[in-house]
Amino acid sequence: MKSKVTLKEMVGTKIIYALLLVCYYWMWARRDWHSYYTAIQNMVAAFTVIFFALQASRIHKYSKEEKDELAIQNLRRIDAVGLKIMTAATVVIAFACAVVFIDGRTAGYALVGMIFVLAVIRFILFCVMDSKGV
Repeated sequence: MKSKVTLKEMVGTKIIYALLLVCYYWMWARRDWHSYYTAIQNMVAAFTVIFFALQASRIHKYSKEEKDELAIQNLRRIDAVGLKIMTAATVVIAFACAVVFIDGRTAGYALVGMIFVLAVIRFILFCVMDSKGV
């Protein structure tokens, strides 16, 4: 991999981090057990180790490259929007738990699902803003 590491790539890989979080939450919160769950857990664990090793080398390479200041400013704007979205979603989930619409396990799924959705929204917004040069 001799290609230049871009900020778009770094933002896009956050989707994989969020997907791994959803997978690990599923492994921790499930209440049933099937024999093939062991294979899924082992595959997720192996993928996580390999992905983190590859990502560490990409992050190290990115830290040595020249930064795009406009892209960094766009990312900060998008993170501010994402914080507002996540705050609103957390309040809605907490309110639903308080009035007994959902239990704690379902609230956990809603939270990790929202983190995944937010990572996807963040990547899409970054791509749109970066392509327009806003």
